[in-house]
Amino acid sequence: MSFKNKRIMITGGTGSFGRKCAEILLREYDVGTVIIFSRDERKQRNMAEEFGAQRGRIRFFMGDVRDKKRLHRALNGVDIVIHAAALKQVPAAEFNPIEAIKTNIDGASNLIDACIDMNVSKVIALSTDKAVNPLNLYGATKLCSDKLFVAANSYAAEENTIFSVVRYGNVLGSRGSVVPLFRKMKSTGRLPVTDERMTRFWITLEQGARFVLERFADMQGGEIFIPKIPSTRIIDLAKAICPECVIDLVGIRPGEKLHELMLPEDEARNSYEFSEYYVIAPAFDGCESRSGACAGKPVPENFSYGSDSNPWFLDVDEISELLKDM
Repeated sequence: MSFKNKRIMITGGTGSFGRKCAEILLREYDVGTVIIFSRDERKQRNMAEEFGAQRGRIRFFMGDVRDKKRLHRALNGVDIVIHAAALKQVPAAEFNPIEAIKTNIDGASNLIDACIDMNVSKVIALSTDKAVNPLNLYGATKLCSDKLFVAANSYAAEENTIFSVVRYGNVLGSRGSVVPLFRKMKSTGRLPVTDERMTRFWITLEQGARFVLERFADMQGGEIFIPKIPSTRIIDLAKAICPECVIDLVGIRPGEKLHELMLPEDEARNSYEFSEYYVIAPAFDGCESRSGACAGKPVPENFSYGSDSNPWFLDVDEISELLKDM
């Protein structure tokens, strides 16, 4: 898809993903304007200084997805939205459930309404593997958000706005990743690992941002796009960061799973495989003609895509190589 002269808004744009996505858009695409919508003035100031050479092509808009009126103002003239705003910390969501609901669910609803009202062309919302069979509140709010964005295509009816979702696993090296924690604790000679069996999907910031941008060319509305990415054992990640460290097994925390799932067995009947990703096709009435998912290969009955059954696992050496530039 061409982004030439497009006005693109990134909600939560001062986060790790938003910064990387803005960097790629401004460096590699002839975009009109990248609009960073977030509520943190300090992060906006820091990002404005970092992107100073692009002044005129990037704009900062302070606001919160909880505020529908502010969203309407920010979306004036916007063509494309990437929705990355969310409360993402699992423990914080557990102890502040109403706040997580206000941002992750009510904020999604506000954005959907505002995008339809302001005639935004395409919207992609970021999701997480924790939204599948959720065990914690963060995952539950993101599952609800996913449902809202998929159903929004029916809700939009004859309007021009279409919505899709991108779901992927842990982002290697992001602020919420375990990698900075392990590196910080490396000097102690000991690293905490919850369970030696634990596995996770991993994707780099660069890969995640590019995957989202590439899906704008494919989306017809209502799809959940899932990239094919590697898994790692958390204990191998710890060994890659500090081979000489003692590993302390500390037990699984509340809300954690041993393994994550991105495509559950119950969704296999609506899912298709492409060379680099899977698609869960929308199942609501009237959407079949809008979805290009059927161009892929139907996945086998009872198929699932989990971090423990993933055929692509990184060993300690491969993880070490991946971490070199982070």
